[in-house]
Amino acid sequence: MIKLPGKKTLYLSLLVLIVAVLGVGTGAAWHYYWKGRVSYPSDIVKRANDLQERIISFDSHVTVPLDFGTEGTEADKDTHRQFDLVKAGRGRMSGVALSILAWPEMWNGPNAPHRPTAGFVEEARHQRETRYRIIQGLVRDFPNQVAIAYTPADLRRIASEGKLAVVVSLLNAYAMGDDLDQLDKWAARGMRLFGFSYVGNNDWADSSRPLPFFNDTRDALGGLSPIGKQAVHRLNDLGVVIDVSQMSSKALDDVAALTRAPLVASHSAPRALVDIPRNLSDKELQVIKATGGVVQVVGFSTYLRPLSQPTLDKLNALRKRFDLAPLPGLENALMPGDSVITIWPEQRFGEYASSLYGILEEEPKASLKDYVDAIDYTVKKIGIDHVGISSDFNEGGGVNGWMSVADNRNVTAELIQRGYTDIEIAKLWGENYLRVWEQVRKLAKPTQPSAQPVAHAVDRAVEHALTEHAVVAD
Repeated sequence: MIKLPGKKTLYLSLLVLIVAVLGVGTGAAWHYYWKGRVSYPSDIVKRANDLQERIISFDSHVTVPLDFGTEGTEADKDTHRQFDLVKAGRGRMSGVALSILAWPEMWNGPNAPHRPTAGFVEEARHQRETRYRIIQGLVRDFPNQVAIAYTPADLRRIASEGKLAVVVSLLNAYAMGDDLDQLDKWAARGMRLFGFSYVGNNDWADSSRPLPFFNDTRDALGGLSPIGKQAVHRLNDLGVVIDVSQMSSKALDDVAALTRAPLVASHSAPRALVDIPRNLSDKELQVIKATGGVVQVVGFSTYLRPLSQPTLDKLNALRKRFDLAPLPGLENALMPGDSVITIWPEQRFGEYASSLYGILEEEPKASLKDYVDAIDYTVKKIGIDHVGISSDFNEGGGVNGWMSVADNRNVTAELIQRGYTDIEIAKLWGENYLRVWEQVRKLAKPTQPSAQPVAHAVDRAVEHALTEHAVVAD
């Protein structure tokens, strides 16, 4: 005869089962939400959460991926991307400058990579247009969650409504050609932040990262070209914030000498931490401060912490295989920038570049502490009123503890732990940038008898265009 278990035994068995299930579930939840994240004392977490609810938190540089909004990268879903509306809400993000990157695509097509052709400019313009339409679609499809900010007041209002404010940013004058009027057209489309440079020189400015594969040489223009100098004045007139990140030192100096409005480095780090031209020297930090501007310190791992010795060893082994001298510094460690590459066949360049970036992908990420070390350094050099925050998400940004906009409160917690006050944190997260933006608008050139700044007229034109779902043609 089989003896059936009693009620007490059944209850105990059920309890064990529940505990086991909860244990698995809790472990899975911990793994999903907390693995690799930083932890802080409960009082700091509480204060960070509270502060993030009250301040304007603005990230000045997030790139718009070309596939954003397609299946698997939907704006209103929690995707693998570092930025989407779900993550922005979780991180209590107030505003973001979405960067419309325009760069010739040399990795696609037959026999890629290939040297520049006339079609490269058209490809860059196509990418620019695609990214702009993605932003338009984001605002059109999710009007209760996101809106364009054309002024600092817009950004504050949109944030107060519980929405995400988007600032339209253009990066790289490459696609502008020799047409200065492109700036007016893009300002009419909502552009409020413009960066001259990306990888490689263009017709307007030298880059801090000239690309020999494009036949670039360092300081080829000696800073800004004549049209680049005109662009500074035009941008000032339009009330558009000028972004000097990624410019050569001479080009940055030229912009600073010509501008009548404050400058912004939308995504840069101090060169004192990683000695590469892409980062800003102490002198350049002071130059930006002298305009009344802001350096938005970027959360890009390899700009915050020098490469580890194992990675350097791998890179030098790669360089030996391609008959290159050992690395004298970090400049050519992070990109294929040796001058001799100018004469390399396309296939050789492709093999080297792919191998180099493959090695860099294996480099351990910098930490959130490394990132806030960079903020600390910049604050000590130029003062709390001239420093801000940027991620460079979707274009290589991200450090352990801040791998998406959902983790924004971790940045706030780290700042609290370092002793920053609520007012100082608010300045870093957005108030400094908004002050600069407002000053840029006030210094815009009045036009016509109405003496209205160009920016005001542009605002009305864009508002009407979006209301009608129209697109202003290039």
